[in-house]
Amino acid sequence: MVTINKTLEPLQVQEPTHFHRIEKTYQNNQDSDYTEKIQELGHEFNYAKNSNCYWSKPDLSLLYGTPLYDAASDTQKLALNHLYWVGNYNHTAVSEASTSIYNMVTSGVFRAVGGYETLCDELDFETDQESHHIRAFQKIGYKSKMAIVGKTILGNSLYSKTEKDNNWLSLLIPQPVRDYFTSSQGSSPFSIQRDNTLSAIAKTMLSDKKQYYSQYLRNLEEKGQPIPAPADGLAGRIAPRYWLRFFTVHWGMSPFMACQYYSLRYTANAILKNQEYPYVRYYRELEQKGEYIPTPTAVSYYHLLDEAFHTTISQTIARDMYKDFPKPTAYEKFISGLIVYQIQRNLLSGLSGVLPGRCVYDDEMLMLFYYKLLKSPLFNMETKEALNWMEKCFCQEHEGFQTGLKYHQSLLELMRRLFSRLDYQWSVNRDMGIMAAGASIEKAIQNNIPVFKEFSKSVLAQDS
Repeated sequence: MVTINKTLEPLQVQEPTHFHRIEKTYQNNQDSDYTEKIQELGHEFNYAKNSNCYWSKPDLSLLYGTPLYDAASDTQKLALNHLYWVGNYNHTAVSEASTSIYNMVTSGVFRAVGGYETLCDELDFETDQESHHIRAFQKIGYKSKMAIVGKTILGNSLYSKTEKDNNWLSLLIPQPVRDYFTSSQGSSPFSIQRDNTLSAIAKTMLSDKKQYYSQYLRNLEEKGQPIPAPADGLAGRIAPRYWLRFFTVHWGMSPFMACQYYSLRYTANAILKNQEYPYVRYYRELEQKGEYIPTPTAVSYYHLLDEAFHTTISQTIARDMYKDFPKPTAYEKFISGLIVYQIQRNLLSGLSGVLPGRCVYDDEMLMLFYYKLLKSPLFNMETKEALNWMEKCFCQEHEGFQTGLKYHQSLLELMRRLFSRLDYQWSVNRDMGIMAAGASIEKAIQNNIPVFKEFSKSVLAQDS
């Protein structure tokens, strides 16, 4: 690895243990790359051959622990287990697409600084891996969903904010990942002026770092293309797209902020690990017993093996590498704190009793998904029957909330493991105060009651 560019003053280079960690991680990731295996499994997947067995322990199922789950048939319970995998990995695919974009944004900064060539090679390698992961997830998800419910709820994601943004077919296919994130740009004079103004503010506040502006963003600007901002996935929940573009300028201009982005990427890694590791345990149990391993379970297993290296990189950059650079300015600290605060508030502020692992309160879009699920051929319910069951699931205490709380506490521990060590962060972010306060079944139910009442009212009004 070459010497770090000395033009960035004052440069505080510590004992470069993280350089060795990055080099080792890059080499290990290449040596044990499971991308081809995941590709093969995705290409050969046949739902009929995997339809009669669970893909994980039952607790990773839609509606697990609810009164409706208890009343469901064995066939329905299998389908709910499979649909959980589909929804989770549809969401993961979108999140990994945004990761690919931000890998390119931040590596442009690290290349401009100099001395981080191995890291940039690792980020490029990860981006290539993600593209293959995404295709496998989409193939398995689409085939499974069509077999279980057909086109009934094809346009709704478990995590959606708008149906338009979450068509299970259109996300990433056939569009390249890059086109997906640089399209759907607001074109009104106001939105263009707003984006230009926010970008100008960011560049002005970081003007002493303009020499590190990411070549990836420079290229987009030269082509007249907008700064990327995902509409969905984890990043899409954090803030409106114009604020994400504003944050992206920071991640693509300041070496410190480029490192700070990886605390956000670590959040995505931690959320995935929290829900994916149970699949790995299940895979190992089946393997030890010599039993059939469902293809989606195997995909989860191999994916976590690849993602472990990505997580190590996120931790290393977010926790250690930022110390290579001058201490953040008051402005950089403020933006960094604001971003993580938004992550807590919009992504980690509650828990769900109907979707294990979801650490945010249930909203109308999630209720719409379940309503359409209950109306689908899987349950074939009439409107009033569906709403009655939904009220029991969303608005009354049951085992599903306990399951949600278990996953919430596990994720909270993972989050604190990193953020407690970031000395520049606000105290509420270091101890994940907002997330911790959301670990309440009572709060979750009290939040759901008025939301469900409004949802039920709108459904009945449309039916009348």
